[in-house]
Amino acid sequence: MSDTHSYVGAKIKGIRETKNLTIEEISERSGLTAEQITSIENDQNLPSLGPLIKIARALGVRLGTFMDDNDDLGPVLCRAEERENHSSISFSNGATDARKHMEYHPLAPQKAGRHMEPFIIDIHPTDKHEYQLSAHEGEEFIYVMEGHIELVYGKETYTLNPGDSIYYDSIVKHHLHGAPGQAAKILAVVYIPF
Repeated sequence: MSDTHSYVGAKIKGIRETKNLTIEEISERSGLTAEQITSIENDQNLPSLGPLIKIARALGVRLGTFMDDNDDLGPVLCRAEERENHSSISFSNGATDARKHMEYHPLAPQKAGRHMEPFIIDIHPTDKHEYQLSAHEGEEFIYVMEGHIELVYGKETYTLNPGDSIYYDSIVKHHLHGAPGQAAKILAVVYIPF
């Protein structure tokens, strides 16, 4: 896996500095602690999508801006062999937890002005049974390509098999992971209103 993790932290820091904003101002606007933001900018931790969305809103940019290579205005084609060579991103599910159980492969990082974030996500097996749920504005669509996954959504838990899909409001606390001890591969499309 390449070092996209550091690219995201550097991109956040660069945008913040370009806008002449302090870490404290971003902390106040996002509701995250200054320590969390510093940790993200210094590549010590890449959190789940929720905190990244809060930072994007505090900076006045789309979430995808943190992953953009360049800005194509026309259609963006992503060939399978190109995707295999592109960088992936792993998110941990807590500001102090370095656990990385999902590897995100962005499918349209060059598309300018997009409102959806499509990913192929490799879900690694984990033996954890306690999960930190997250919530953020928007909607998510998940299609299971391989393996079996579990989605904890509010008070419910859904098990999905290959070929199954689910569409949900991501404002409800949720956590996505492989079925106990199993790896999986999914197509995920995340919509975040800007």
